[in-house]
Amino acid sequence: MQTVKLNNGVEMPILGFGVYQVSDEETTHAVTDAIEVGYRMFDTAQSYHNEAGVGRAIKNSGIDRKEFFLVTKIWISNAGEEKAYKSILESLEKLQTDYIDLLLIHQPFGDYYGTYRAMERAYKEGKARAIGVSNFYPDRFVDLANFVEIKPAINQVETHVFQQQKEVRKYLDKYNTQIMAWGPFAEGRNNMFKNETLVAIGERYGKSSAQVALRFLTQEGVIVIPKSVKKERMEQNFNIFDFELTQEELAQIRILDTRKSLFFSHHDPETVEMIINLVR
Repeated sequence: MQTVKLNNGVEMPILGFGVYQVSDEETTHAVTDAIEVGYRMFDTAQSYHNEAGVGRAIKNSGIDRKEFFLVTKIWISNAGEEKAYKSILESLEKLQTDYIDLLLIHQPFGDYYGTYRAMERAYKEGKARAIGVSNFYPDRFVDLANFVEIKPAINQVETHVFQQQKEVRKYLDKYNTQIMAWGPFAEGRNNMFKNETLVAIGERYGKSSAQVALRFLTQEGVIVIPKSVKKERMEQNFNIFDFELTQEELAQIRILDTRKSLFFSHHDPETVEMIINLVR
């Protein structure tokens, strides 16, 4: 598996498996199938309520824990130094592990400075191998990055062929922070799976539009975590390293970038209120 070296030297797989909107029980089955396919990096979150499902599958696999790369995220309801630290311990228990490979702040709301201090503590104690953020736009990312002891290793943001995050990446590069995509398929929006450019390129290699979209992102240096509960799709998403897009093909896909979110904006007050109200 191709890896990316984070700013603290930790090697992270560029392709993993996401479990957003998958029930805890179904997560165990899905992760078990994904392990059989070959996945070793798994992305979950406290707010997904399926960390235990991931932990069971990893434990039951019989594979050495060191072979896996586990990612989880601290939710807004656990914001603040003490609550966040306690929640990290709870996540460790659910995941049945002594350490988490990557800890992220899930949303840039609440006392995320306190949350980051808790993650720094966990990092120093060996309970986390790397720490970072998720959904931090350049303004908040730059602010945080300048007032923490340990620079974020990752910023996980909406990234796909229609939102390639060129502006965000300028600032991540400046602070040596790696980009990680959520929603690499844009959940099928903009008719992505039938996009003429992606379909045409895929036909040249005997690949699907989804595989082309993932290959584009990985060739652009983006970590991806596609999700599927169907083993056949898991296999397709995993088999993207046996072909390489040309510079001309990369340029054709770059043109698809709308530079806009297909979901929501964290700059929108109504969106902020909606997310915050999820914990009330």
